[in-house]
Amino acid sequence: KKKTVSFSTMPNDRKINSTAACISFMLEGCELKKVRSNSRMYSRFFVLDADMRSVRWEPSKKDSEKAKIEIKSVKEVRVGKKTPVLRSNGLSDQFPDECAFSIIYGDNYESLDLVASSADVVSAWVMGLRYLVSYGKHTPEAPGTGHPSLRTSWISSVFDLADLEKCGRIPVSRAVQLIKALNPGMKISTIELKFKELQKASERPGAEVACDLFVEAYCELCTRPEIFFLLVQFSSNKEYLGLKDLLMFLEVEQGMEGVTEEKCLEIVGKYEPSKEGREKGYLAIDGFTRYLLSADCSIFDPQHRKVCQDMAQPLSHYYISSAHSACLLEDNFWGRSDISGYLSALGLGCRSIELVLWDGPEGEPVVYTSPSAASCVPFRAVVGLIDQHAFAASAYPLILCLVVRCSAPQQRLAAQCLRKTLGEKLYLEPPNPAASYLPSPEQLKGRILIKGKKLPPGCEDSEGEVSDEEEGWELARRLGQEEREAPGGGGPRRVRLSRELSELVSLCQAVPFQDFESSRRGQRYWEMCSFSEVEAGRFANECPAELVSYNKRFLSRIYPSPMRIDASNMNPQDFWKCGCQMVAMNYQTPGLMMDLNAGWFRQNGACGYVLRPAIMREEVSYFSANAKDSLPGVPAQLLHLKVISGQNLPKPKGSGAKGEVVEPYVCAEIHGIPADCAEHRTKTALQSGDNPIFDESLEFQINLPELAVLRFVVLDDDYIGDEFIAQYTIPFECLQPGYRHVPLQSLAGEPLPHATLFVHVAITDRRGGGKGHRRGLAGRRGRRVREYTSTKATGIKAIDEVFRTATQPLREATDLRENVQNALVSFKELCGLTPAANMKQCILTVAAWLLHSDSAPSVTLNLAEQYPPMEAQGPIPDLLRKVLTAYETMIQTSRTLIESADGVYGKLIQAQQAGMDFHKELHRIEAKEGLRGRKLQKALESFAWNITVLKGQADLLKHAKAEALDNLWQIHNAGQSCGIGRNGSASPEPSRLRAPLEPILE
Repeated sequence: KKKTVSFSTMPNDRKINSTAACISFMLEGCELKKVRSNSRMYSRFFVLDADMRSVRWEPSKKDSEKAKIEIKSVKEVRVGKKTPVLRSNGLSDQFPDECAFSIIYGDNYESLDLVASSADVVSAWVMGLRYLVSYGKHTPEAPGTGHPSLRTSWISSVFDLADLEKCGRIPVSRAVQLIKALNPGMKISTIELKFKELQKASERPGAEVACDLFVEAYCELCTRPEIFFLLVQFSSNKEYLGLKDLLMFLEVEQGMEGVTEEKCLEIVGKYEPSKEGREKGYLAIDGFTRYLLSADCSIFDPQHRKVCQDMAQPLSHYYISSAHSACLLEDNFWGRSDISGYLSALGLGCRSIELVLWDGPEGEPVVYTSPSAASCVPFRAVVGLIDQHAFAASAYPLILCLVVRCSAPQQRLAAQCLRKTLGEKLYLEPPNPAASYLPSPEQLKGRILIKGKKLPPGCEDSEGEVSDEEEGWELARRLGQEEREAPGGGGPRRVRLSRELSELVSLCQAVPFQDFESSRRGQRYWEMCSFSEVEAGRFANECPAELVSYNKRFLSRIYPSPMRIDASNMNPQDFWKCGCQMVAMNYQTPGLMMDLNAGWFRQNGACGYVLRPAIMREEVSYFSANAKDSLPGVPAQLLHLKVISGQNLPKPKGSGAKGEVVEPYVCAEIHGIPADCAEHRTKTALQSGDNPIFDESLEFQINLPELAVLRFVVLDDDYIGDEFIAQYTIPFECLQPGYRHVPLQSLAGEPLPHATLFVHVAITDRRGGGKGHRRGLAGRRGRRVREYTSTKATGIKAIDEVFRTATQPLREATDLRENVQNALVSFKELCGLTPAANMKQCILTVAAWLLHSDSAPSVTLNLAEQYPPMEAQGPIPDLLRKVLTAYETMIQTSRTLIESADGVYGKLIQAQQAGMDFHKELHRIEAKEGLRGRKLQKALESFAWNITVLKGQADLLKHAKAEALDNLWQIHNAGQSCGIGRNGSASPEPSRLRAPLEPILE
């Protein structure tokens, strides 16, 4: 069945690119499904009356005068399943959210709930209805007529500049280049085809075009309906955004704080193309589109473009960007060695580079990793390049991992070369035996550390024997050097090491790993172990808690399995989740794993160091790397992701046999701890050209946000050979909320010019904790049993008595938070908004209902009080009464939380600190109690769990109080700006409300 209207596939003469086009479409009418309160759906034909005063439907059992809604009675038009009828269990799975909309009308706030065949039809109706509700019968422009708009005037002025001969016409070729210059991502063939279509339709063929045809071509080619729809939502005149409109958009949708009209004027001046718009402070559709595509509106939080994390923690508390086989350009055994590999890795912020030293033919050591390498690289050249570029991309310490495969004489030459070339950059100070942890990246700024073997303390000779590392021996065997193995095959291999090279090693002394207990008892903080991917993978699966605990004090380096002869990469998340700092990647091999690595290390100014989550750094904390649900004390979050559209998507590289058209779909993937790993995909956009519309909502639960990475992958559903189109990978912590463009990249991580995804991002706290559950009103009919986080028994009476004192405060903290969360969700749902909406949106929505009615009930916010009541004078409709009741509940629960939080927080922290007083004596107490084996391990786990739970729940309560105070500030702010607030002059200043955001000392 042919779609009635579609932004992506409709014939050119039906493209919805203006409010007038929406109204034309509504005047013609279309079929929609009407949803009744009993969950039944009926197909009806809906049409806008010719006088644009009413929407009618037929057939209907009602009188024709009753089967209609007058535009003047419409209070609100909602997109999605935003009414109790559409959220009911019987219907919620029968159609997607983006195909539903509701018209709230009449003094009793009734709802007409409708389902369309596509999101495009919904957009046309919603855009047209919102326009008519704003203007009623006084529509400024009937479709296709009226005075020139701001936009038309600007496009005409562009045409006039290009009309060098001043004859009112310009060559088609010049017109094509002009539109291409204004929209660089558009294909020339698309523009040429549009001019041919318009010339044919207007029966004006020829080599030249007139101004009116140029304006029409530009509007059809360069109007993105989804952005126009957004502009109409926020515009007070439906043609452009004024300064107040733009300010509202930035605060409400984009989550920006402290926005002023001056800032908005600056945005208009920077992005609005028309001179008139810039002078008057108007942002029309072209300027709005430019702004949304700009770096100022990027999905990546600009705060993370520079170093933004605490760099004064011990080195072992950071993930460190690490390279393996950096000099190779291809795979491990057939690849060419080339010095540019190091340059590329250092340029990407890599802070750990592996150098495998071999005997060179000229008596000097060389670096290469392949027995069949076309060329080896002189060690001297590599060190010279490192000296020049070590700190070009990052000022923080660089670790050179030396794997020695050369003779002692050539080792001496290597040591001399390092000292002479790197000079003061080399860190040679001996470790401080009195310290417990490594120095911080801040203390080691601009220094180069050597990781390698060291001669035993008693060795006085110029060289001696040390145990060798496993790394690199697969290659050595292929080079025919097995004779270095220990005689008889027993014990570790031994190699000769020169004193000169040994003396260069200070803070990163390589030692063999025995077991976790031996490391806990005897390993010193400056000693580090390297693990093969297979060995580390076994520890990560069998004893993740021990690996996490080990990595709190010691550095660990994970290197790829020697079986990866194609230089493929391991998944770094498998080891990051256990706290492993240095996961060595083959930088020369693009793909998913390298995308994760590159995306991850972008989050701290691309400096090569990322601070690990607090739960992995604290001396006493419970963390299970393989957790399948939420973690104690870590607030789980919900990511609401709407994939709206794609722009200028290229063809897959390997699909040369195909035509020009791609049929793309988008996969959104979350990578993190096992509980977070998930993937959702959109539907395929069929025959959509380069600019598909997806308009699909996806949702993810994130249990450990600090370790989660979001990856967008665009794939072709109609592929021959290669389906990959583009990707972009971003740490969860770097996401900006609101409407954003995702700058797509190639498989190798290179930017694809003008290729983007347009998305909407919202992040909310997971309501209530515990397992995920339904968010709709219908989902609350059966009462959910509230889940409380509790402490666990350690089996030691004195300790358990301390933790038992926290039982009641833990319940109180959960009740305070959940009562506010539940009240907030109810209030938002009754306002017709999603749980992702903020408080300002709620108040503005209620105000809009009241302002759109001639007989509006009098409802005001008394801003003279810190907890402003919403008061009604006279009779009010049932829906509004429910909204006021939900608002009152929300205010009261917020007040209880704000006034009780400090006391409960104090009790939790007191219990946690009392527990920590036992920590140093824990092993003595355990020995006294006779705990051994499994009982001892269980007692230690329970102790760590309790400490983590108490600190985590206290932090959650502190954040909940801060959010409740912020909601009060938003209520005051919105009440003053929308006209329903009274006594506004007496309302608290934002500073007064925001000052207590951090009321409780750590």
